[in-house]
Amino acid sequence: MEKNQENLHILRHSASHIMAQAVQSLFPSAKLAIGPAIDNGFYYDFDLEGHSFTEEDLTKIEAEIKNILKNNLTFEKYEIPDVQKQIDEFKAQGEIYKAELLEEHKNDNPTLYLTKDKDGNVLFNDLCSGPHVPNSSYIKANSIKLLKVAGAYWRGNEKNKMLQRIYATAFWNKEALDNYLTMLEEAQKRDHRKLGSQLDLFSVREEIGAGFVLWHPNLAVIREEIENYWRSEHRKRGYVIVNTPQIAKSKLWELSGHIDHYKENMFFIKKDNEEDDQYIVKPMNCPFHIMIYQANRYSYRSLPLRMAELGTVYRKEKSGALSGLTRVQGFTQDDAHIFCTPEQLVDEINAIIDFVADTMKIFNMEFEVELSTRPESYVGELQNWELAEAGLKEAMDRRGMKYEVNEGDGAFYGPKIDFKVKDAIGRTWQCATIQLDFNLPERFDIKYQDKDGQLKTPVMLHRVIFGSMERFHGILIEHFAGAFPMWLAPTQVAVVPISERHNDYAVNIYNKLRNMGIRTKLDDRSESMGYKIREALQDEKIPYVLVMGDKEIENNEVAIRIRGIGEAGKLSIDEFIQKAEEKIKTKSQDLKL
Repeated sequence: MEKNQENLHILRHSASHIMAQAVQSLFPSAKLAIGPAIDNGFYYDFDLEGHSFTEEDLTKIEAEIKNILKNNLTFEKYEIPDVQKQIDEFKAQGEIYKAELLEEHKNDNPTLYLTKDKDGNVLFNDLCSGPHVPNSSYIKANSIKLLKVAGAYWRGNEKNKMLQRIYATAFWNKEALDNYLTMLEEAQKRDHRKLGSQLDLFSVREEIGAGFVLWHPNLAVIREEIENYWRSEHRKRGYVIVNTPQIAKSKLWELSGHIDHYKENMFFIKKDNEEDDQYIVKPMNCPFHIMIYQANRYSYRSLPLRMAELGTVYRKEKSGALSGLTRVQGFTQDDAHIFCTPEQLVDEINAIIDFVADTMKIFNMEFEVELSTRPESYVGELQNWELAEAGLKEAMDRRGMKYEVNEGDGAFYGPKIDFKVKDAIGRTWQCATIQLDFNLPERFDIKYQDKDGQLKTPVMLHRVIFGSMERFHGILIEHFAGAFPMWLAPTQVAVVPISERHNDYAVNIYNKLRNMGIRTKLDDRSESMGYKIREALQDEKIPYVLVMGDKEIENNEVAIRIRGIGEAGKLSIDEFIQKAEEKIKTKSQDLKL
């Protein structure tokens, strides 16, 4: 078996069985739930009937894993000959969760995977469809690490029992594991929730509700800069910008199909009496944009129509899934919908891909691409789905773009292209999306007049560049570790007089910078100069500190300190402003002057 990245998922799946075997060896009463491989690792859920895993337990489990792997073990697939007998056997063993899963899949040709020793004795079995590595020699004891314990409801349902989930990871070798653990350590330092508090960027208050974000001034100014870029670029690329309401009658969401496919994620406004129309807080911007399209008549000559909005939407999430800025219940999408003819489709998709590439280049982010195809629950005609998927493929194939196919993960109304950006420490994040939709235009019966005089249904593209402003800002905080480039930094320059007699000169410098539109802080406290410089550059992560004393006043200069670099000589204030403005204009990430 080749030890490559594609087979790493199989290795981790096998390692989860070894971990479960170790847990049951140490805790014989432990009941097994599920234990899949996931991105960057695997987990397993256990019911320990009252016992809670401790750090000491994790250490013991890791030691037991090493003991198990000293043996020559094989993984063997076993087709269950009598499913009901196996269900009864699971129940007799107390494995109620395995029995429930097997009952649910009894008509799907279920299988077990057996872990055997060199003499053929079964040491462990698990309800599993596989695949697995052939034997335990592929799993190196020094390349497995148990990471943490978390609570998890059985089947993800809050009404079910809370189980204990051990998260872990495994790699082909120790070097790869060490690199991953180093990345995790760096990720903890960059955690946007920690930096959000440290740098006074945002907060989430219980009095308001989980998943609803308060943007503090320091993060709001970053958002303002990104929104300014967003609006300017959209106008350059031929979009019109619109605004739409926060609520709408339920009839709109019935027509769009969201009531049928998205009801559990929607916020309903309580009716005063049964005769009132029911209203829903918008979970999507799409139907509103279609309504704007309907307000006018279009010919093929007036298409494509590119319509964009920074539209705030609200979607119900389970409280356990919410996290800082990256998983919230109220968020602003940088949403756009493009109405075009079938002939224009591929060019429009390529123009969006160019937009994504140009934007992510500004933040020094590369990206990977996935094509997500028709899910099990979908609306519309199969023929239209096939045409939509073919259109997305053709657009990417034309430009020689590499992409993975994610079968069955499209939206209920159409297939999509997902862009996963890579941050400074190599993690990938879902951001931009292009979704092709033949369904909503038909449901709303929107038309354009084609060159042959016939009324035809346009193709509709759903598109975001950042995804949501909340999530993207969370990603940016971690990508830059809170040390934003000049154009985004909440405070771009700190002005630090050495002593009180230099304050008047410092105030003049401060006012000149502010008048030029540079975000500036004057620090005239009686603290030491060294303390104020360290606080500005290291704690507040301000890009530039301008220091001034007798010599600077005499020569009409400022002494410059640069974040991450240190002392950088002296310039006149006009020279510094010229260089700073160039950094801002070009959105440079390089702070060297």
